[in-house]
Amino acid sequence: MGTNFDATRDYPLGTRRPDLVFTPGGLALSDVTLESLRQGRLEPTDIRATSKTLLLQAEVARAAGRAPLAESLERAAELATVPDDLVLAVYTALRPRRATRAELHEWAERLEGHDAHRTARFVREAADAYEARGLLADA
Repeated sequence: MGTNFDATRDYPLGTRRPDLVFTPGGLALSDVTLESLRQGRLEPTDIRATSKTLLLQAEVARAAGRAPLAESLERAAELATVPDDLVLAVYTALRPRRATRAELHEWAERLEGHDAHRTARFVREAADAYEARGLLADA
């Protein structure tokens, strides 16, 4: 993924490869300081992880043999660009007995509209699991 990135050697990214870590607005990690905040040079989005950084973290997790964590980080990378209100709505819908099977599939389709295909697959899998355990909302 990154230039000369070694997932087994370059962790933690913030100290070993800060050249690969940027804010969504393009600021270097070294520019994210309390002083920058005080001077008004940071936006609220500047303290968020980017998809690229999360994918690098997923590579680190996979190299360490932590595949489930890597998969979660890959879903997080997708969600980094999904609007907050959609993420919160899907989170709420995933609570037991909050959504029907059809509603969960509709949420999955909306996620796919934002290129969050892994997360959409996860929501569909949740619908199957909830159905099997009787955790879906009544239609």
